[in-house]
This record gives sequence, C-alpha cells and structure tokens, in this order.
Amino acid sequence: MDNLDAPAPPSNVPEFSVSELSFALKREIETAFPRVRVRGEISQPSFPRSGHCYFRLKDENAVIDGVAWKGTIPRLGIRIEEGLEVIATGKLTTYAGSSRYQIIVDRLELAGEGALLKLLEDRRKKLQAEGLFDQDRKRPLPFLPEVVGVVTSPSGAVIRDILHRLADRFPRHVLVWPVAVQGEKAAGEVAAAIAGFNRLPEDGPVPRPDVLIVARGGGSLEDLWAFNEEVVVRAAAASTIPLISAVGHETDTTLIDFASDRRAPTPTAAAEMAVPVRADLVAETLDYAKRLVGGVNRLLRESTMELAGLARGLGDPRRLIEERQQRLDVSGERLGLAMRQLVDRRAQSLAAARLLQPNAVIATKEQLLVAESRALRAAMERFKSDTRQKIERTNDRLSQYADRLKRHSEDLLTRSADRVDQLGKLLESYSFHSVLNRGFALVRDQDGQPVLAAAGTSVGQTISIEFTDGQVGAKITDSAGRAAKPAAPPPPRRRDGGSGSQGSLL
Repeated sequence: MDNLDAPAPPSNVPEFSVSELSFALKREIETAFPRVRVRGEISQPSFPRSGHCYFRLKDENAVIDGVAWKGTIPRLGIRIEEGLEVIATGKLTTYAGSSRYQIIVDRLELAGEGALLKLLEDRRKKLQAEGLFDQDRKRPLPFLPEVVGVVTSPSGAVIRDILHRLADRFPRHVLVWPVAVQGEKAAGEVAAAIAGFNRLPEDGPVPRPDVLIVARGGGSLEDLWAFNEEVVVRAAAASTIPLISAVGHETDTTLIDFASDRRAPTPTAAAEMAVPVRADLVAETLDYAKRLVGGVNRLLRESTMELAGLARGLGDPRRLIEERQQRLDVSGERLGLAMRQLVDRRAQSLAAARLLQPNAVIATKEQLLVAESRALRAAMERFKSDTRQKIERTNDRLSQYADRLKRHSEDLLTRSADRVDQLGKLLESYSFHSVLNRGFALVRDQDGQPVLAAAGTSVGQTISIEFTDGQVGAKITDSAGRAAKPAAPPPPRRRDGGSGSQGSLL
C-alpha cells in the first residue's frame, strides 16, 4: 500500500503558475509569428455590441479563431460573411482566458474567383432588391450631346480610342475626369467623378456634360472589381446625367452595367452610342432638303391649278369694282345731304331752346310747387275719407259678429244645462239609494265592505245596516238554522259599464 503522506522526490523541472505559462506561450507565439497570411473559410461570424467581430477560419483539417477589432473592420473592404473564402493577414497571438490561439486580422482579401463570384452575386441581388437596376429608372441618351464627360484613366488606350472615335463620327467637346481604374482607391475615385460631373452647374464656367462614359479596358475579375463596389453602383444609379458603362470587353459584366442607362461592349462602342455619324446626318439632311423642295414645288403646282379653277368660277373683278365704286359715289352724295339736313335741324332746335330769365324760371317752378301741394292736400283728404269709411264698415261687421256670438253662446248654455239635467236624472235613477227607497237595506261589515251572503258572517260580528233614512248598528247573535240562500242578483248595470250599488241589498 502506497504511503500518501510521503514527501515527493526533488525535481529539476521549473515550476510555473498558470498565468506565467500562458504569458510565456503568448510571447513565444507572437515572436515566432509576428505577421502571417492564412487562407481559409469564414465560419460562425459574430458581431457583439462592442463592435468587434469574432469568427473562425477553417479548412478541411483545422480551425483557428480570428478577431477583427472595431476600428479595423471599416478598412477591410470586405464584409465578413459566413462561408466566404478569404486570405487573412495579421499577427498570431493567444487568449489566456480560454487557452486559445488566434489571429488578429488587419487585412482581408478574397481567395479565388469562386469567392469573388459569390460576393458579386450576393451584392447584385441586394442592389436589385433595392430597385437600382429597374428598367423604368433608365433615361434615354441625348441625340447629339454638346459636351461628353469621360471617367477613365488618362494614360491608357481607352481614352485615345474614345477621342479618336468621337472625332471620326462627330467632333464634340470632351471633358475627361482622370481616375484610377484598378486598386483600392479606384472605386472611390470613380464614384467621386460621377458625382462631381453631376454637381456641375448648368451655366457654370465648366460646361456640364450631356452624357457620361465610364470606361476601362479588359482584365480579370479582380482587375474589374472596383466597378462592382456598392459606392460606384450607387453613384451610377443616382446620376441625373445619362450614363454609358464601357467596362472591360464584351464578355465582361460588372454591376455598374446594370445601374447605367446603357451598356457598351467596348469603350469604342460607347463613343459610337454617344454621338451619331456626322456624314450620315449631312446626307440625311440633304435628302430631307431635296424631299422638302420637291414637296414645296408640288404644292405650288397644285395650288396654282386650284387657283385657276376658282378664278374661272368668279366674275370679272373690274366689273365688281366698278359696281362698288358706283355705290360708294351714291352713298357719298347721300351722306353730304344728310349732314346738311342734320345741321339745319340742330340749328332750329338751338334757336327754339333760347335761355329764359331766372325770375321767370323761379315763378314757373313756384306755380308747379303750388299745384303739386294742392294735389297732395286733395289726395290726403281723399285718403282720410276712404280710411274713415273703411273703419266704419269694419265696426259694423264687428257689431254683427258680436251679436251672432252672443246668440250662439246663449243657445249653447241652454242646451248644455238641459243636457246636465238629463244626465243628473239618469245618474239618480242608477243610484242604489233608489233601491233603498223601495224597502231594501245595505249591510256592511266593520271595514265598511258590503256583506253579500249570510255565510260571510259569524256570531258576535258587528255589522251596520243602511236604510233609506239612515244607518243602524247590529250584532250577529245566532247562526244556527240558517239556510244558504241563493246569491243576490247583480245590481243593474249602468250605461257606462259600472255597478249600480256598492254592496248587496237585503
């Protein structure tokens, strides 16, 4: 049996605490791997409230933890997503809290064309869902722009091809906004150039383009990636100037092609879309001019023939003019005579209407005023006489109405009194007191209720008996030997449906 209390044998192996060992391993790993590039697939990314990103890089055989700090994430240029194959660059370190080693990422690149295509497809679906690729947002290109804006590299063959093609077809004023078309700065510069052209004022010192061309030569998917960035696509969709995208060759497709108003397979084709062929326009204009001259000549011939036909149906114009001249002469003579006659009549009226003396005018007005006052007094007298007669006739009618009302009232009172007497006699004939006058009596109990039968009484009960000349009290002393009598007939019914008496009559 082992002795558990026996002391351990001495050892030369140094003793470490957990923290000392963890920090020693951390220094060794950070010293051995100060900067590494790791290729793998992103798995289980998480974004806590701190703003940092924690994820795992894995391949078919191993897994390593990765961290991207909050301040580094915006500079990565790639959104950390599940299943994305990337090349992560950073330093290797350990996390003592859980004894794990991890890579702190400060740069992230897509690994392989497959990852780029997946990211491209996800971004395309996202922007399409926002409506940036809708057909109803696309604007028509101007037929003949005065100014053409070009966003491209100033040192490549693309700008030379565009300028040469524009000069061959229809020379226009061209504004070039030089940008980088490849690399980290390319997307920002292209987006800024599109927005800058749109901010130019209409009548500013720098002419505002009527159409924009965003162009770049061919290349790989990585070379053309700047034109797949969201900032470039959103700038193209927000442009108020019609935009032609000419990125890559005919087989190359970027997201700016979906957001632009027209897509050109090559930069040269974009220049052909922007302006028409001047020689074709000249030939077409000459053809239109020739057709216009022929149409005018044909119209003149037809109008001349029509005028000749109408002239044959009209009379001789000289005769029409002579007749009108004769009528004009006659009217002129009549007008002269009428003027003289009018002057004579006005002179006669003026001579007749000589001015009178003011005293004569005043005397005439006084006579008129006296006559009017007399007529007014006579009218007032007639009005008073008529009113007095109307009042007298009204009083006579009121007297007649009063007499008739008095007679009708007396007749109504007489008839009402007779009716009351008849109803009183009828009521008296229906009263039970007339029955008492014939020798009957009304029996009531102590409560004043009528006693209708002998069976309703008991020995010792006090009753009251009402005769025609008064009422007496009585007391039941004997109930033996009483035979049941038939119920008294009901009292006679009044015409109003009520009973003729208040109790039974014995």
